[in-house]
Amino acid sequence: MARHAADPVTRPPLRAMAGCRFVNDEAGNLTIFAFSLFMMMIMIGGVAVDLMRYESMRTSLQNTLDRATLASASLSQTLDAEEVVTDYFAKAGLSEYLRSVSVDEGLNYREVVADARAATDPYFLHLIGINEMDAPGHSIAEQRMTNVEIMLVLDVSGSMGSNSRLTNLKTAAREFVDTVLSSDGEDRISIGIVPFNGQVNLGASLRSRYNYSHNHQVSNVNCVDLPASVYTQTGISQGIELPMTADADTYSTTNKTNGYVNRTDTDYATVVSGNRWCPPSTDNTVMMPSQSISALQAKISSLDAIGATSINAGMKWGMTLLDPGTQPVFDYFVANGTIPEVFEGRPFDYTDPESMKIIVLMTDGEHFAEERVNDDYKTGESTIFKSPYDGNYSIRFDSGRPGVSGSNKYWVPHRSEWRSLPWTNTSNTNATTLANNPMLWEDVWSEVRLQWVVWQLYARALGTNNSQRAAQYNTWIAEFREQTPTGDMNDQLQQMCALAKSNGVTVYGIAFEAPSGGQTQISQCATSSAHYFNAAGLQIRTAFRAIASNISKLRLTQ
Repeated sequence: MARHAADPVTRPPLRAMAGCRFVNDEAGNLTIFAFSLFMMMIMIGGVAVDLMRYESMRTSLQNTLDRATLASASLSQTLDAEEVVTDYFAKAGLSEYLRSVSVDEGLNYREVVADARAATDPYFLHLIGINEMDAPGHSIAEQRMTNVEIMLVLDVSGSMGSNSRLTNLKTAAREFVDTVLSSDGEDRISIGIVPFNGQVNLGASLRSRYNYSHNHQVSNVNCVDLPASVYTQTGISQGIELPMTADADTYSTTNKTNGYVNRTDTDYATVVSGNRWCPPSTDNTVMMPSQSISALQAKISSLDAIGATSINAGMKWGMTLLDPGTQPVFDYFVANGTIPEVFEGRPFDYTDPESMKIIVLMTDGEHFAEERVNDDYKTGESTIFKSPYDGNYSIRFDSGRPGVSGSNKYWVPHRSEWRSLPWTNTSNTNATTLANNPMLWEDVWSEVRLQWVVWQLYARALGTNNSQRAAQYNTWIAEFREQTPTGDMNDQLQQMCALAKSNGVTVYGIAFEAPSGGQTQISQCATSSAHYFNAAGLQIRTAFRAIASNISKLRLTQ
């Protein structure tokens, strides 16, 4: 049907129209949500900026505090400790933040405590009610001489007498003793000295504390031949048997011609004192730990250059006198007044947190194959006889004689003949009585060289031609004498160095004008490359000074 003009227009209800408008306006809510997220991101970033500024300031303060307190706490620092801290903050541009510095010090310690605080005004955190952030700093540094046990293991072999080496060593070591002990007012530091050449001369008192055997009764010869087994241990048991080193010249050679060399011949028969593996000495002996600067310096000044080089033996005895197992020895010497009462209970345990153990090992050489007389020929009755009338020798062979001897048992080297009785050179003595009184081995070695004895009394007696005499010489020299190859000595040294380091003992090594072999051994023995010094001439003083300055502990405690 057609609509008339007068008919009213039909419109949607008002409620429906309103609903349509709401749907159309819904797009505006995304803008509000995005704006809210943006503001939140700005707030989070601002907080991060505030926190970064705070942490940066706190770190800067703490680092400056730590550096300042460490420098001012050093006992070698001669400036006023508080002024040192103040100066550090001034140079860092942080003076306004330093709040307090306190210093506590004594004869052998210094403690510095410092505090700082910086207020940082936050850019954004005030929006959530945080209007100020304080960056605090606190540091304590302390340098203190704790219980320190030091052994100076010093080479006094013959080569130390060349090029003023021993003179320079004495100067450096005396200064070292003064530097280390002069700042110790609490009896915490002890220093002992182990001089070594081909052996270590313990001195009669220290030697008596061990289970020694083959006592030759020779004054001032108090070395012992160490078995290889001791180099697998940190110390030396007082129960293990230690044969004393024979007072014999085993190294000097002799004339091996098929003829007699007189026993008084200074070139081929007479004992050379410097070629004894334990030269008689009251100077080159071990000094038990002491706190007396004057006594230690006097000992150092008395050292003498003589003999061969056994670094392994020096290191072994240095470690032994730091080993806790040696406490009974220390207690004995405390009781008889040899060492101070404050040393009772030393050497401390390796794990004692309040103690430091240090070895300063110095040599100018490298290992020289050690020679020792075998035990059967060190002491006791020999088969050698000496005429009380002309001093000539003869020797008895109960078996093994060559056919030319017939039934005669006694070889007389100066006459190149066999006899039925020992040589006497007089008809006014009862040769039978003399035959019942052979020499003691220790008396033989005090008069003639070992190699002269082997050639004149054995090789010439038992060999009837050159090849037989040479073979007899080699057989009997091996019977009388034992040698330790230098390779074995190097291994023994490094075994001791490894044991020292594994037990927390700090080893400083000084190769003093040493050959390459010695340098290698000492550098490998040192705790680290920083603990090794290759010195020449007066540089040895620099080495000892550096060691002295590094001995005390400087530690940051908080």
